[in-house]
Amino acid sequence: MTSTPHPTAGRPPFQPTRRFQPWAFTRRNKWILLGGLLIIVILFVLIRHGTQTATAPGGQFGAGAPMAINAAKVEQGDVQVILNALGTVTPLQTVTVRTQINGQLQQIAFTEGQMVKKGDFLAEVDPRPYQAALEQAQGTLIRDQALLKNAQLDAERYVKLVQQDSIASQTRDTQLALVRQDEGIVATDQAAVDTAKLNLDYCHIVSPVTGRVGLRQVDQGNYVTPGDTNGIVVVTQLQPISVLFSLPEDNVLQVTRPAHSGKTLATAAFAKDDNVKSDATKLATGALSNIDNQIDTTTGQFKLRAQFDNSDESLFPNQFVNIQLLIDTLHDQMVVPTAAIQRGAPGTFVYTVNPDSTVSVKPVKLGVAQGERQAILSGIAVGDMVVTDGVDRLRDGAKVVLPGAQPSGGGGGGGKHKRGGGSPPQQ
Repeated sequence: MTSTPHPTAGRPPFQPTRRFQPWAFTRRNKWILLGGLLIIVILFVLIRHGTQTATAPGGQFGAGAPMAINAAKVEQGDVQVILNALGTVTPLQTVTVRTQINGQLQQIAFTEGQMVKKGDFLAEVDPRPYQAALEQAQGTLIRDQALLKNAQLDAERYVKLVQQDSIASQTRDTQLALVRQDEGIVATDQAAVDTAKLNLDYCHIVSPVTGRVGLRQVDQGNYVTPGDTNGIVVVTQLQPISVLFSLPEDNVLQVTRPAHSGKTLATAAFAKDDNVKSDATKLATGALSNIDNQIDTTTGQFKLRAQFDNSDESLFPNQFVNIQLLIDTLHDQMVVPTAAIQRGAPGTFVYTVNPDSTVSVKPVKLGVAQGERQAILSGIAVGDMVVTDGVDRLRDGAKVVLPGAQPSGGGGGGGKHKRGGGSPPQQ
């Protein structure tokens, strides 16, 4: 009898599979989860605390603590009405020295950059051809003068003979006409002599103006002509010197009224790199010398010229400079630093410091500004203290502390506040 094999015969013994234990996974990661939640809670508390500190009046002083500020006293003084412009230094005279005759440049008598006076010798063109031309013209003049003298003597004799009825009057008239003809020839010869002398003088080239010579444009030995574009050298007048600048047409009456009344308008020139501030480099002081007779329709501006002595040669031709034109000086004005002026909902205002170390909003009416100084027409009084720094978080009635004073609300000294335009005060 054949036995049937068991279905499991030959298989490896049964091994029970390991059951999955989810509790071990949860135990290992619950600490990670709790740690993450703890970090989130700490960050939330820190962020909330920082936000409350930042929004609290006084910043790091805490809620209600005074804020550190800088202040200045409202003073009474003079304010100048000044117009600012960009100008170009322009010499009153710039001359390109050219020869007026043809010839070889025989001598150069100047040094590049030399200061020369009007009439100083600069160069010489070979004078020999012109000296010979002068002598020839003089010889021709002498000959024709002799012919004229002989014709005049003949004319005198013919006049007497006609009176004696010895010759015909026609002979006398012909001789008188010959005299006038010789006089014309002599006059022409004299003009030729004068021209030759003038050409000879042109060989000796002198400076037409007082100034400084520039770079030499031609070397000795070259043949020069009046048609040379560059000439021999350029002479530029430096003392005095002028500055050309332009102003908007809105300032026409502001400038012309005092100028036409005979008032001299002072002018100052500053280095272009500076922004015409109180510490700007002043190059020279002068006066307005001329106003153009029309407005440029393409730019809407009119040109002016100011003149400077330039004794120290601080102004250089074609240099760009900043110009300050003094129109008027206003006396007994209330003056505050420009930094004290704020702009917001009530318009233009300042923060004034009260005796109880609080600030008040005072709307003001502005006058003329001069650099870092601003004139105030109304709204405050002389002697008031106005906030100039630390206005970024001020409010009407906020407590403040000045540098060197102890804050009256606990907390340490205030940090430095950034100067800003200030927030609109809440009324």
